[in-house]
Amino acid sequence: MNDVYEINVAKAEFREAYNTGNVDRLLAVFADEFTDMSAGVPSFFGVGAKSVFRSRMTKLLQQCEATLIVTIIAIRVWGNTAFDYGWHTLSLVPRGGSTPITTRQRYFEVWQKNSLGQWKIDLYIDNMDVPPMMPDAELPIPLAFCPPPDTPRQRDQNAASTV
Repeated sequence: MNDVYEINVAKAEFREAYNTGNVDRLLAVFADEFTDMSAGVPSFFGVGAKSVFRSRMTKLLQQCEATLIVTIIAIRVWGNTAFDYGWHTLSLVPRGGSTPITTRQRYFEVWQKNSLGQWKIDLYIDNMDVPPMMPDAELPIPLAFCPPPDTPRQRDQNAASTV
């Protein structure tokens, strides 16, 4: 079978796992030891990443009904390694009835073919997408580079710089 096709099938599983609220199905797409660099949360590596990811997704999918739309820009394969990138548009409807939330994340994934010949996500990175702008537009400084002054991160950075 074609490797690009197999990764597309795995991405469909990823999407359907979100859309059905099935955490086990979602985790089956990931390698046993992967790197999770999801936006807005600490990064996790290796064995611990899967248990943290399971906990986070279980909580999210218990609290919200999810609809995920995956837009793949490209999939590139080199032997037993591949990467893909694109957008994930995630709509979350809180089960308690509050206002739905829709976000669009840019994503990048590295895939590894395991010893059983299955493609699994080995590295997951995403961040918030922003609206298109003209090349000469004044680009804002990302908030990640200048967090609000009264956050735990900013206090830690200020404390470290005074030592």
